[in-house]
Amino acid sequence: MLTERFRFDPSYWALILGGSSGFGLATAQKLARHGMNLAIVHRDRKGAMPAIEPKFDELRATGVSVLTMNLDALSLEGRKTALDALAAKLGSGRVRLLLHSIAFGNLKPLVDAKVQAGAVSAREQLAAKLGVDAGVLGEAVRAVFASGTADALAELVEAPASEPGLNLEDEDFARTVYSMGTSLVTWTQDLFTRGLFSADARVIGLTSEGNELAWRGYAAVSAGKLALESCSRSIAVELGPYGVRSNIVQAGVTDTPALRLIPGNDRMKAGARLRNPLGRLTTPADVADFICLLATDEARWVNGALIRVDGGERVAG
Repeated sequence: MLTERFRFDPSYWALILGGSSGFGLATAQKLARHGMNLAIVHRDRKGAMPAIEPKFDELRATGVSVLTMNLDALSLEGRKTALDALAAKLGSGRVRLLLHSIAFGNLKPLVDAKVQAGAVSAREQLAAKLGVDAGVLGEAVRAVFASGTADALAELVEAPASEPGLNLEDEDFARTVYSMGTSLVTWTQDLFTRGLFSADARVIGLTSEGNELAWRGYAAVSAGKLALESCSRSIAVELGPYGVRSNIVQAGVTDTPALRLIPGNDRMKAGARLRNPLGRLTTPADVADFICLLATDEARWVNGALIRVDGGERVAG
């Protein structure tokens, strides 16, 4: 881990797409402590800003330049507005790091769920064995599991039900694949065309274990993540000759606002804690530390890679 004495070149900027929470904000905080200027694109409601602005003020208090833009990073107008503002702010500086941390995906299932009675049946059998009411046992299991102190009970808690008939359509896929995948190329191309990248620049996208595993309701996001990974490889090859390195970071299960939108996320977190060799979830700070390392000169030879930052969660099964 970099010591706090390490400072990036004062001409360096990081452009973070999705920087008001989760991985994006944690990375901004880490980079600011090491002297990198920040341009943060985010999209938040007006009512959320009183909680977000103090975080941005803390970034400014580190002494770096901070440009924040609350707009739609996925629209042509939003992207142009952001890059115009960034170009005007950079002066002689250039973008060392582009971090794609946009979490805008559709979480509808493919089809209506077929009722699976496994958890209910297991509770009923256990209740019969103990000679207690199955309903009372079920409520006790849910209450103890919800406390976060008994992850092993996850299999006895029924999976959340989705609204019948609310399933993925073509437009849901198209929007998700663009927002979480191919928009990485769009932003990279525009930064390159405008000459805003530094001579030794880094492009980083964020993926998840859902790129290989199938979770109910995650099909569109999974497709978007795979598109992101493919795009990153192409950027690594085609922009590499111009000094741009492109890599993907696969974080372990992390308790972020984006994760909390996934149905059954409490069960996902419990499973991750149980199998992680280090016994806890990944944190945004864990991932931010590694992204900061990738932005250093010493990481110049890492290009076209997918690197897991999960404490061994994936290889544990």
